[in-house]
Amino acid sequence: MTHPHPRPYGSVLETIGWTPLIRLGRLAAGIRTPVYGKAEYANPGASVKDRIGLAIIEDAERRGELKPGGTIVEGTSGNTGVGLAIAAAIKGYHCIFTMPDKMSQEKVRLLKAYGAEVVITPTAVPPDHPDHYVMKAKQIVRDTPGSVLADQFYNPVNPEAHYASMGPEIWEQTEGKVTHFVAGAGTGGTVSGVGKYLKEKNPRIRIIAGDPIGSLYTHYHRTRTMGEGHPYKVEGIGGDKIPTTIWFDWIDEFRQVPDRTSLTMARRLAREEGILAGGSAGLNVWLALEVARELDDPEASVVTVLCDTGERYLSKVFNDEWMQENQMLEAPRITVEQLLERRPAGAPILVSVAPAAAVRQALNLMSTWGVSQIPVVDNGESVGGLIEGNLMTRALSQPALLDRPVREVMDPPFPEVDAATPSDRVGAMLTRESPATLVRKEGKLIGIVSRYDVLQQLIGTR
Repeated sequence: MTHPHPRPYGSVLETIGWTPLIRLGRLAAGIRTPVYGKAEYANPGASVKDRIGLAIIEDAERRGELKPGGTIVEGTSGNTGVGLAIAAAIKGYHCIFTMPDKMSQEKVRLLKAYGAEVVITPTAVPPDHPDHYVMKAKQIVRDTPGSVLADQFYNPVNPEAHYASMGPEIWEQTEGKVTHFVAGAGTGGTVSGVGKYLKEKNPRIRIIAGDPIGSLYTHYHRTRTMGEGHPYKVEGIGGDKIPTTIWFDWIDEFRQVPDRTSLTMARRLAREEGILAGGSAGLNVWLALEVARELDDPEASVVTVLCDTGERYLSKVFNDEWMQENQMLEAPRITVEQLLERRPAGAPILVSVAPAAAVRQALNLMSTWGVSQIPVVDNGESVGGLIEGNLMTRALSQPALLDRPVREVMDPPFPEVDAATPSDRVGAMLTRESPATLVRKEGKLIGIVSRYDVLQQLIGTR
């Protein structure tokens, strides 16, 4: 058996690259074409961007632009910053990073942990605005002596780094059997560099770029015109401008994937494959599975990229509340019994009256327990219903009714549902004429659910 790390390394920089290639057998169950993920979260900075961070710095050193004690500046969504910061920590450079405010707090704290300075900029500004994170980075370079701009969107070292490292790794790890490479395009460096290398090895290999809906890249690839973009939630891929680091000539096809599809696949990747990766990896894996399904060929081989660790997104992709707020995840369905359990403590399970009780007594019960409707129950069976508004209107016009039995004034019985019924199904049953439903469990009445209860649950206050 050959061991992957037989000798000690001189520094952490030597551990960048040669990441594992892992078959995604559970997510691809039933698909004849094998799908593999390149585990870029195994890099020391836990992302694919470690590859370009080091390459960009070494290139700037070779060209004499970056001198000892210099400053590296970049507009980054986080991972490129980490890659640069790791190399800068070893080599003794200072880093300043600009980042749009849609990025997770984990990423900001992470960059600061490596000693970098982070400048947060607004997301919702056009790409040529002075406050756009890329424009802000350029301004910092102009204002900071001895600084260089990493310029990941326009620096050819970016795709060249992937051409020199990830491309050969995939070719060797698949023994030249890879037939399709799928990767989301942010700067485009990964899909371009790997794509060029693999196509030079075998021109029949198909290169498919993934793109979030809202990004401009897919439209540009098809038409060579800009089109219109709009915001999206997946971090680190797509774009609102066209970088020169995307080598469109080496990419066969762009396909767009909705945010919800990408983010829910990232969650499945963790739960079904034991791989905790970010939303861009979710997009890549979903697209790779789609391509494999279409191929339906056991001789084909689809490789994609697991771009970074999901630990960067614990407050977003892996946070149920954030996912629900952004319509990426259905709110959990609760039963009417669970809804009853959320009621304030102290109230009776079911406030009810017998048919012979006086109207006055019924109104007093409503007032005491703060309810607007109560059932009329006889020997465990609902025989009628009392609605506060109706009862008060009649009592005000005929005060003598207050001392009459409720059987003389009651409305028809409220509908009944089983305790296991989902609460969202009850809402449609409730009307102005019938504003509540009784709940039965194992034959017994256990409570009443009103329109108010259902509404409070829908808006999140119960």
